[in-house]
Amino acid sequence: MLDPRALRSLLCVLSCAWLHTGAASRLKSPALPIQSEREPLPSKGLSGCSFGGRFYSLEDTWHPDLGEPFGVMHCVQCYCEPQKSRRGKVFGKVNCRNIKQDCPELDCDDPVLLPGHCCKSCPKGVDDKKQTDSVLDSFEYFHEKSREKEDDLHKSYNDRSYLSSEEVGPGESRTDFVAVLTGVTDSWLPSSSGVARARFSLTRTSLAFSITYQRMDRPSKIIFLDSDGTTAFEYRVPKGQSDMICGVWKNLAKPLMRQLQSEQMRISMSASTSRREEVEGKIIKHRALFAETFSSTLTSEEDSGMGGIAMLTLSDTENNLHFILILQGLIKHKDKEPLLMPIRVHLVYRQHILREIRANITSHDPDFAEVLTDLNSRELFWLSHGQLEIAVVTEGQDPRQISGFITGRKSCDTIQSVMSSGDALTPGKTGGVGSAIFNLHDNGTLDYQVQVAGLTSDFLGLTIELKPRRRNKRSVLYDLTPEYNKATGKAQGSWSRLEARHIHMLLQNELFINVATAHSQEGELRGQIKALLYNGLEAPRYDLPTPLAGSFVSPPVRTGASGHAWVSVDKQCHLHYEIVVAGLSKADDLTVNAHLHGLAEIGEIDDSSTSHKRLLTGFYGSQAQGVLKDISAELLQHLDQGTAFIQVSTKMNPRGEIRGRVHVPNNCELGTRVDAEEAEFDDLFVKDPEELKKDPHTCFFENQHHAHGSRWTPNYDKCFSCSCQKRTVICDPVICPVLTCSRTIQPEGKCCPACDERKEPKDMKAPERVDEHPEGCYFEGDQKMHAPGTTWHPFVPPFGYIKCAVCTCKGSSGEVHCEKVTCPLLTCSHPVRRNPSDCCKECPEEERTPAGLEHSDMMQADGPRHCKFGKNYYQNSDNWHPWVPLVGEMKCINCWCDHGVTKCQRKQCPVLTCTNINRREGACCPECLDSLEEDDLMMKAPDKRRTFRH
Repeated sequence: MLDPRALRSLLCVLSCAWLHTGAASRLKSPALPIQSEREPLPSKGLSGCSFGGRFYSLEDTWHPDLGEPFGVMHCVQCYCEPQKSRRGKVFGKVNCRNIKQDCPELDCDDPVLLPGHCCKSCPKGVDDKKQTDSVLDSFEYFHEKSREKEDDLHKSYNDRSYLSSEEVGPGESRTDFVAVLTGVTDSWLPSSSGVARARFSLTRTSLAFSITYQRMDRPSKIIFLDSDGTTAFEYRVPKGQSDMICGVWKNLAKPLMRQLQSEQMRISMSASTSRREEVEGKIIKHRALFAETFSSTLTSEEDSGMGGIAMLTLSDTENNLHFILILQGLIKHKDKEPLLMPIRVHLVYRQHILREIRANITSHDPDFAEVLTDLNSRELFWLSHGQLEIAVVTEGQDPRQISGFITGRKSCDTIQSVMSSGDALTPGKTGGVGSAIFNLHDNGTLDYQVQVAGLTSDFLGLTIELKPRRRNKRSVLYDLTPEYNKATGKAQGSWSRLEARHIHMLLQNELFINVATAHSQEGELRGQIKALLYNGLEAPRYDLPTPLAGSFVSPPVRTGASGHAWVSVDKQCHLHYEIVVAGLSKADDLTVNAHLHGLAEIGEIDDSSTSHKRLLTGFYGSQAQGVLKDISAELLQHLDQGTAFIQVSTKMNPRGEIRGRVHVPNNCELGTRVDAEEAEFDDLFVKDPEELKKDPHTCFFENQHHAHGSRWTPNYDKCFSCSCQKRTVICDPVICPVLTCSRTIQPEGKCCPACDERKEPKDMKAPERVDEHPEGCYFEGDQKMHAPGTTWHPFVPPFGYIKCAVCTCKGSSGEVHCEKVTCPLLTCSHPVRRNPSDCCKECPEEERTPAGLEHSDMMQADGPRHCKFGKNYYQNSDNWHPWVPLVGEMKCINCWCDHGVTKCQRKQCPVLTCTNINRREGACCPECLDSLEEDDLMMKAPDKRRTFRH
């Protein structure tokens, strides 16, 4: 159901011209205790806009989310517009507009409106042209491969989870980049012989990178350089033995993202302070990254600053090996006129040349693309085992050579799979779960770990399979059944006979893992094996995750969904988590704009009244991740003992769709702590005022800076408690506990009275202590814990406290109960509000003449017969369609007045079983294209219907 307070706030966000917030996020509430004071803006890249509790960088665009049942307003686009104050300081101003009038005119006859879009589009295949870079204009295989991949999606039968890397939701779209790093060439210093390959994935405002390096020591730092050569971001490389470096650059500023997209940024990596150990390269976009399944880093034995990379892939049907070479430093030529250089490309096995290609490259465009046709079985075997080399040799008086071994594509991503009954070849709802993780080695060996739980009948088989080309005709690739232990429900082992074709399909997300049972011999659980993008969290993905299943919920839920979660606790006792969910039906997805709307919680398994619960996150899509820093000692103890669980709830099952037991050993007996010797610098509450000013989450209050997460007692009133929550100061009145003693005292400097034990009569027995909920309540609005029995006004970002509502923490259950303040019925004609922050008006003392209520004060009486929605008033039981600024009347949502409470609900759409789904313009629910065509035929031929009846 819709929360009227949240909707009124969001309606105001869209309609009020005063909404513009800079980095300081100054609250507009007139109450001084909850107002964040303005301070100088922090350093560059940190200015922006606060909107609906989220922070956006300058020039960011987004679609506002009004929550259920409205959802994301895809036809409204908000923009964080940079503004300058009179003093020249930059801040952000939110502007929102309707973008439906900007929709392009389409050439096709039957455009469709896809879920999550504002504008209609032509069906796939009508207009599917994509830009390619200069190399791929003449070498179209990678381009055609991606197009074939999209067409292949529609050939799938029951593998509904089969997605390409580009078939992701609007919030999950990504752009891939690559860089070749070679030694910096200076005339007075020899350059490094080291070569590194960096692969980048840009999602929203985060840039994840995976870097491999050769012929150099492990780097100590990585620097991203902007178009001016200035350091934009520096990453300190942690110590380790691996030749892989994984990291994430978070919160990229909009100007830097534009430079990245236009290929104006460079990356530098050094193993020491010496220029001798530095490699550098340009970050570029490359279409071949989408289809790449094999790769090679090409190095030279000379200290010459030469190097390159090869991106390779197999044809889908033939044994042709397509490759693209990106070369650096192979041609020493600085003149403006391009120099033509003949080269030879060799495919080598143990110093024996198997294939040779001759070609010409230029100094201005040294990249090269070609295909090695019809690889024989021996060449494919050597390719799968990492034994083939690719070498590039220049011809002429001073020949140069670089070479490297070809292996499966390397990255920091995790190859994993969630098996669910909803994704089985015959979809079902069993409440079972399967979870698997894989690790591909350079020699072609695939390590696997699998766990299965909640099966409805006896286990029969565990197999890795291809996507079926015929309905219910499975194509088994590898049988893991012998390694499966029925007692533990786990299988662990290595697949050493992985063919080159299998590696190619694995890294293209084209393989599946299937669990067959006695009652479902074709498969009770099934999941797509695909890569999970690295996101920088410390959850150890190399361990089996926690399985999440409906059978683990109390009482069990027969659902087609399942999931798994990685959870870890670091040295500072912060909880890192990552959740992946699969198997929800299309009907469930359509109710939330083609995405799962999940709510993940962590709490102890015992369902008694003393359970501890913490909200992790609400999320759209199939994944959620984050860090929880404020954890109680009791909950950490449950994690240590293995008596905690993670639970994911959906709109269909708000009490839990899937759940899993979590065991994370830790030494956090006293709860979350900060150890100055062991903690990372970014996790500390920095005490230095100069450092606090640089922190974008610092609060400025009463002429002092306060770190994010810190608490203090304000100077203006000892009976208030304030906290800093990401630049927002939240001050709550201290609610004193009820004392049962007969004599009390008021301690100096304290807000609440205390029992005077010295004067307590000896014959009086101490009252028994009431065991209340030791954890308290967690309120999502202010994102803080409240003690049992306390009451407070709810905090709704970015508007501050809602004084016309009161929330209470129920100590027995840990639940938050909020209700509207009931104002007394007034008889005067001109009521007044004594303080701007008061909720209810009062009659002035000098006016005592009874009078009727004015229309403007209908809500003042708060009678059960009236509701206010936006600027309109409605009688009890009235029905209406809500009106949203910039969008207009929302005919697919019905609202009604229920004794003074506004309730809204989206029209319930029927579950569709067809594959061709479309939404008519102005229609609330999607329909099957087949039925639409039949309706059109019936409308066009009324006479035929009459003829058949006679």
